[in-house]
Amino acid sequence: MMKFNPADKIQDLQYFGEFGGVNPSISDSSTYTFLSAKTMFDTFEGNAEGCYLYSRHSSPSNLYLGQALAAMEGTETANVAASGMGAITPVLLQLCAAGDHIVSSRTIYGGTYAFMKNFLPKLNINTAFVDITKLDVVEAAITPNTKVLYCETVSNPLLEVADIEGLAKIAKKHNLKLVVDNTFSPLSVAPAKMGADVVIHSLTKFINGSSDTVGGVTCGTQEFIDQLRNVNDGASMLLGPTMDSLRAASVLKNLRTLHIRIKQHSHNAMYLAERFEQDGLKTVYPGLASHPSHELYKNMINPEYGFGGMLTIDVGTLDKANELMELMQHRNLGYLAVSLGFYKTLFSAPGSSTSSEIPLEEQKEMGLTDGLIRFSIGLDNDIERTYNMMKDCMKELGIL
Repeated sequence: MMKFNPADKIQDLQYFGEFGGVNPSISDSSTYTFLSAKTMFDTFEGNAEGCYLYSRHSSPSNLYLGQALAAMEGTETANVAASGMGAITPVLLQLCAAGDHIVSSRTIYGGTYAFMKNFLPKLNINTAFVDITKLDVVEAAITPNTKVLYCETVSNPLLEVADIEGLAKIAKKHNLKLVVDNTFSPLSVAPAKMGADVVIHSLTKFINGSSDTVGGVTCGTQEFIDQLRNVNDGASMLLGPTMDSLRAASVLKNLRTLHIRIKQHSHNAMYLAERFEQDGLKTVYPGLASHPSHELYKNMINPEYGFGGMLTIDVGTLDKANELMELMQHRNLGYLAVSLGFYKTLFSAPGSSTSSEIPLEEQKEMGLTDGLIRFSIGLDNDIERTYNMMKDCMKELGIL
């Protein structure tokens, strides 16, 4: 991991705009013209390098962003989409057909869970949800029809850590595709370097970092991305989750500061996690020695970028969680909002928001309690000041 530094890969990319600009020109066109009919035919067949036909197929702006994200993840290429789910769902539909089976982590983003649990069975594709931290349980869930092993590097919202190298060995042994959602840990972890076949991000979160757009990306081999883009049977092509060129250009600009932002997110989250734990709060953060996968994750990450910006605390009840979040928002400490990766801290009670698609009995089984608050820690300049203000809120409500 130390030899591969994703920020260097992004830094080394250099584009020149159409008129010599330091930013690549934005292609604000839905369709493209040709000087000859044969070139149009060749482009439609995928045999004309550097030519564009129609922006649902590809556009220069989207390809620039895809190249940068592939460089970041260390994959051959990448395909951007209009949302994180616009990246996730085509991947699973491309890899699975009727009668196939998926083994997935039980703690994943609620939208992904709902797609696997509620939508895919309509297509006769079924999923076994397992504790991804137990490799023996993962392997035991594999059937002759299993095609995909799916996980998140750091799970949403419980912050469980997937042993990607261990899962990759299982996937290879059983001829499965390991698909990893790396949204919580860009730069810190490079799943493709550990054996993942496909790496997905919601660009909406840390990568874009300004909570002003939604987007997604699928990073993988040239062969697989070509399959997704195939005009006849490619899921990304035919389902149409196309990112707008203006948005692609905006995300590309924000990507260039990702390394600075991730370091600050991680620094601030570690500070708060350590203080919260010292105060006696039930705190979950991969950077804490108390985290069950701390040593595993410590050996997975590029230490320069830390343990990430996500942490959870449990304040006992949903009422207490809501009171605390409302008070913190009132005191300008952040926003009571879903999503993550913003410059301000965001907090939510996942059981009633981002993971509400998961039935209550299954939430309890996986340890998703009513009083759990998920924090996406912001870029606060004085994190000690933030901590003291948060602590005052907790004392005022009798949490501390």
